Amino acid sequence: MHTAAGAQARLPIGSDMDLVWVRQHVRQAAAQIGFGLVDQTKLVTAASELARNTLVYGGGGIMEAEPLTEGGVPGLRLTFRDEGPGIADLEQALSDGFTSGGGLGMGLGGARRLVHDFAIESNPGSGTTVRVTSWVGRPPRPREET
Repeated sequence: MHTAAGAQARLPIGSDMDLVWVRQHVRQAAAQIGFGLVDQTKLVTAASELARNTLVYGGGGIMEAEPLTEGGVPGLRLTFRDEGPGIADLEQALSDGFTSGGGLGMGLGGARRLVHDFAIESNPGSGTTVRVTSWVGRPPRPREET
């Protein structure tokens, strides 16, 4: 029998290689907890985007993975923290097409659509924390009207 204890981790994000470790850990943790392949892929994709933002825009940071249970349903919470310049306008940063770099501007908004719960805290000059949670077997997050 597998336990979710191995899903818990605190990983540094300071290089491209760390992004690979984050993706591998999230995939293994999600599989261990009981996520199906499609939901594993959604969570890994969200984690990849958020880890890349932590590295590129935040100058590096950490990812913490925490297995959860709510009402008998297992889940996985991922927290990405940096001490970078922060985000001045969160609403703008979450809108599709906005980018402060050279990307497509789909990272934060796309990550939000791939998980059940999404929370972001950021203050200019004091870094950014993004916390996402997904649950095994729950239907996808409803689409938000734009």
